[in-house]
Amino acid sequence: MQVLLKHATPLSCCYEAIRTCYQSFGYSDNGGRKDLELIDRVANKYRHNSTLEHLFYNFDIQGISRACLQELARHRMASFSVKSSRYTLRELKNEESFLPLEAHNLERAQKFLVFTGVEAVDCASVQALENLRLLIVQNIKNDYAKFAMPESYKTSLAFSLNARSLQNFLSLRTDSKALWEIRALALKIYEALPEEHRYLFTHCLKHENPTPC
Repeated sequence: MQVLLKHATPLSCCYEAIRTCYQSFGYSDNGGRKDLELIDRVANKYRHNSTLEHLFYNFDIQGISRACLQELARHRMASFSVKSSRYTLRELKNEESFLPLEAHNLERAQKFLVFTGVEAVDCASVQALENLRLLIVQNIKNDYAKFAMPESYKTSLAFSLNARSLQNFLSLRTDSKALWEIRALALKIYEALPEEHRYLFTHCLKHENPTPC
């Protein structure tokens, strides 16, 4: 799993929006301590967190499972552009069989699959991957073959959301009750934020060491 921040709105867009409400531009210190504390005080302490919607982030996410993508897509106040199974399943066409289930083939399979660490589950995923490969080799159209894709199949996406939605995402998905993979994703998204933005989100973090079950 890899997360790369592609864009972040400057913090000035947020504190200037807040100062518009109060017409307090004369108190600005041009992005210094007073302006940064203003964002935290108004958005987090006073809960006027609509002001955080002026901050927007765009991430490139690589190598999460389709199961994790389903969890992520439940956060509807965000924008998604996802790797298309209609156009990209030909990546399997020139692969050799992933059977038998031995070390070399399991290692090859991890190019396409997220492993859980549970042997029975991971072996079942590899078997499903082989079934999918056979469909592609038989020139079954991708729109039909994709119905046989395992949930562990890796995908990538562009993911964009504002700071208010990101706070909600981090508070829910770093919790110990969240799926282990999306917990790992949430922490990587937090770590990808510009350092000067992280203070707005630190209080949202609930659980720091996600591991597969």
